[in-house]
Amino acid sequence: MKLLVTGAGGMLGRAVVDAATRLGHDVQAVTRAELDITDAEETRRALASARPKAVINCAAYTDVDGAESDWQNAEAVNARGAGNVAAAAAEIGARIVHVSTDYVFDGSKREPWLESDAVAPLGVYGETKLAGEQAIAAVNGAHAIVRTAWLFGAGGKNFVDTMLTLGAQRDELSVVTDQVGCPTWTGHLAGALVELAERPQETGIHHIAGSGSCSWNELALEIFERAGIDCRVLPATSEQFVRPATRPAYSVLGSERRNPLVLPRWQDGVAEYLATRVAA
Repeated sequence: MKLLVTGAGGMLGRAVVDAATRLGHDVQAVTRAELDITDAEETRRALASARPKAVINCAAYTDVDGAESDWQNAEAVNARGAGNVAAAAAEIGARIVHVSTDYVFDGSKREPWLESDAVAPLGVYGETKLAGEQAIAAVNGAHAIVRTAWLFGAGGKNFVDTMLTLGAQRDELSVVTDQVGCPTWTGHLAGALVELAERPQETGIHHIAGSGSCSWNELALEIFERAGIDCRVLPATSEQFVRPATRPAYSVLGSERRNPLVLPRWQDGVAEYLATRVAA
């Protein structure tokens, strides 16, 4: 199948390109420098020229805190840009697989969020990602919107790399215990996104993230144990780390789909990512 991957220079985009190539697809990787998805006409021309069977949209504004003061750019990419890609795909009869976020929820539940649960983002990032979901659904019926969470992987800023760096420099770190989610390795998610591109019958919203859940504190402990780093992890609360954007306290994703795509355990994702770093 001919696939076009937007945002191919980013952390997730790179993993998707690698996964699709390994699976034998004809992949056109498009970076932000090569395609500005906020330009509707440029996006239309690019897709009309490439004529893929499916588009996997990994292009996104992902700076959660930065979005609070830079909402125009966040909206341009996450909402309007996503809609541009979906509309351009619809014009050529292409399917779109789009990546969204657990941050469309307010974190008020204490059991996994399902695809049909009411959305109520707490910040600009979640608001613009939700607007992107809505824009896509409005212009392209052949869509799969994938909400995922707590991404980490090669080629981009992420929590695992930050902990590895800080853990090597310090004897102890304070990490929050009151935010719980599903850490997801891009290497696992990428394969699921490609699989969805291959399944035109699988439309609508999908929740796909690392299996299981933990707090950021528990994730840090797992990282240090597996990496053999001797750094004490102290408990902390979100109130001790005031940030521009409020995070949901509980954003664990579950699925009510009949045959959901299930990723390996988040612990396995940490182990495999660390192994790829050693190999590299």
